[in-house]
Amino acid sequence: MNTNAPSGDEFELPEVIDNLVAAHKAVVEHYAKTGLSFTLDGKFIGDIGEAIAAELFGIELCETNGSGIDGHAPDGRSVQVKATITGRSPVFRPVEKRADHLLFFSFNLEKRTGKVHYNGPEDLVLREMPEGWRDQRAVSKRALHRAIKDAPDGSGLPRIDR
Repeated sequence: MNTNAPSGDEFELPEVIDNLVAAHKAVVEHYAKTGLSFTLDGKFIGDIGEAIAAELFGIELCETNGSGIDGHAPDGRSVQVKATITGRSPVFRPVEKRADHLLFFSFNLEKRTGKVHYNGPEDLVLREMPEGWRDQRAVSKRALHRAIKDAPDGSGLPRIDR
């Protein structure tokens, strides 16, 4: 597989994820009578995504969060990382500065696997966003597929050895 491709790269998550899955299951079972789902999502999964980006692609993570840039690639490109466990498209919010590059992962925590859905220029993913959009907005799956198709050959960040 071309590890410099804009999408499709699959990988194994670290063993420590098994502890997370077991703890989540225990909490759900303990509070079963409440009917709450205790969904793992949001910032927690995003932080796992950033850690995986650092491991797989050598991203040097920024100390401050929320700027629209999560880190920098070894070649100096700024990088935004998005991750999901729900299968949904990535969600963006307006920020002052956009990253040069986007890494978008999905995780299956129970199987301890992940997949790179997008590894390319961020602007290609966001080009269909309406002018002056506010709050959070998901990118459509159609827009994501177009970005994958339109990403120049070799524009993806190369994987590094763990």
